[in-house]
Amino acid sequence: MTLPRTYLFVPGDRPERFAKAWASGADAVVIDLEDAVAPAAKAAARDTVRQFLDTAEVTVRDRIVIRINDEHTPWYAGDLAMLLSSRAGQVMLPKTERAETVGHVRARCPGIAVLALVETARGMLAAEAIAIAPGVQRLVFGTLDYALDLDLSGDPMGLDYAASRLALVSRAAGIAPPVAGVTTVLDDEAQLLADLARARAHGFAAKLCIHPRQVAAIHTALAPSAEELTWARRVMSAMDAPGQGAGALQLDGRMIDKPVIERARRVIDRAAR
Repeated sequence: MTLPRTYLFVPGDRPERFAKAWASGADAVVIDLEDAVAPAAKAAARDTVRQFLDTAEVTVRDRIVIRINDEHTPWYAGDLAMLLSSRAGQVMLPKTERAETVGHVRARCPGIAVLALVETARGMLAAEAIAIAPGVQRLVFGTLDYALDLDLSGDPMGLDYAASRLALVSRAAGIAPPVAGVTTVLDDEAQLLADLARARAHGFAAKLCIHPRQVAAIHTALAPSAEELTWARRVMSAMDAPGQGAGALQLDGRMIDKPVIERARRVIDRAAR
């Protein structure tokens, strides 16, 4: 299964925006019942999402993630009931701080895939346990709430430890690489790509989006360059060259061993998307 590179948020109480979200080219669409919906509109938004899921085609349903309200809110139980009745396939669990919360969601909604949103100090310290909880598909870094929780200055360096931790525990748990947080500046593609590059440096492989215009830029940035692809193809061709053994290869006078070959394979896989 190829997991998304982009997750585009759309408010759960704005069904007129759903079609635009699908048309954006985002790999997944996150219908948001949490931050994007005012308290007075939560129940109506939940009903709207349920009705949409009941009638959505399978190809659309497969791209949908529902971000519910966290377990300490009065809307959590109702959100879980909606997920179960609508047979939703993926849920984004905000403010995940305990593996037990993942277990509770899975007990109420058997088989649902969980994207655990880690956005507090407590969640970050529990990230290893959360990552190995059954049903967790990948971790998501809630950078804005995390920065608020720790009262960070705004320098992106302040997120580096947490980003590295999420990537490390994800790899150790054998789940997909984590998802980077949102970039809130909509008219600055350079900032969007700088945020993505920093996340990629830590091992992230996807990003949250808050506007359709962010999607294409992220997909382009995540694709390998022409030079990378040429290099990768030459490495793979060298593997099949006559006289090459099972050990290290030589290319342009340099040794090409197993880790380099695997990197070349991954470049080609990325290009295929």
